[in-house]
Amino acid sequence: MRDVKVVCRELDCGNPVAESRGPLVEHRRGVRLLRCSGDESSIRQCDIIGGPVFCNRGYYHHVTCSESVRLVDGAGLCSGRVEVKSNQSWASVCEADFDRQDAEVVCGELGCGAPAALQGGLYGEGEGQTWDKEFQCKGKESLLLDCDTSDRENNTCLPGNAVGLTCSEPDDVRLVGGGSRCAGGVERYDQGEWRTVGAEDWDQEDVAAVVCRQLGCGSTVSVLPGNTTRGFGVSCYGSESSLRKCSKIYDLLPGLTVICSESVRLVDGAGLCSGRVEVKSNQSWASVCEADFDRQDAEVVCGVLGCGAPAALQGGLYGEGEGQTWDKEFQCKGKESLLLDCDTSDRENNTCLPGNAVGLTCSGKKPFVTQSTLFLTWSEEYERQYRCVLVRK
Repeated sequence: MRDVKVVCRELDCGNPVAESRGPLVEHRRGVRLLRCSGDESSIRQCDIIGGPVFCNRGYYHHVTCSESVRLVDGAGLCSGRVEVKSNQSWASVCEADFDRQDAEVVCGELGCGAPAALQGGLYGEGEGQTWDKEFQCKGKESLLLDCDTSDRENNTCLPGNAVGLTCSEPDDVRLVGGGSRCAGGVERYDQGEWRTVGAEDWDQEDVAAVVCRQLGCGSTVSVLPGNTTRGFGVSCYGSESSLRKCSKIYDLLPGLTVICSESVRLVDGAGLCSGRVEVKSNQSWASVCEADFDRQDAEVVCGVLGCGAPAALQGGLYGEGEGQTWDKEFQCKGKESLLLDCDTSDRENNTCLPGNAVGLTCSGKKPFVTQSTLFLTWSEEYERQYRCVLVRK
């Protein structure tokens, strides 16, 4: 997504709304963008490789930009200071001229979910001009500039009042047929219908990681290939917050069935099999105190994640969580299928001192077989060799 941000910026077309790819026209030449940080003003500042496409299959990259509205200085496409394009330049919008119905239109235009936060000064002040109209959207318009406007009652916008907006991620992905919302075949809502999502063999783990993350279902436990689908395929890095930030591929690709850990995850480690232990509680994630977690508990967690046996268990090993701390002591026997199947008891001490959020390293993820291909840990060289159909950093 970082490379397409540069493209939209260079064309002065706001933020990327969607990206996809399709086959290059035969005998056409192409270029590849490498190592874009997303902050460049032009694709010329990225590394460019020209000449004939040198992969087995070549693709062009299709980008849709927002054109007339953007969110800037936020954490991603769906959060930031609201700016509107006016006379070929971008203008901040004053908080007094922008309400929740206006925000609903902006979030929808950018392909994000519903508005989650709306506040003046939330993402700083813009350096340019201020939009001189008051928006009067009904909330159902497709584009912000389709909304009615009126002259502002007050022609000034005081410092700290440039409106900032945070949209939620769109709820456009689901897992079906697996017995819970965190297991099943991957489907994405696209063009008015739920469609099967597929991925290349080497991409399935990355796609699964994004799906589990987007659904708030912890880490990937397993990925199994499905039938070849006429839905659409995606290709992900594995670090995206949602599937909409991955590249879309209009190819016949195997669908995939994903099982997520749902209630436990390891975070801030080197991969799926190491990190700080966090348990899902009341729809949020809580760290676990070292005193409330022993080796038998660790055996269950490593097993749930398909990560072999515990190799290291220590408080503070992977830092402290920013949220709450789990308020129970686990009493696993080591054979349970899920951590939340274990007995628990109230903690003797209701505080967890700094440095005691338990970190766990498991011996390693068990390899799994898809399409007669054994998947282990990929090397960078493997990614360079087999993923060159994509824009890579």
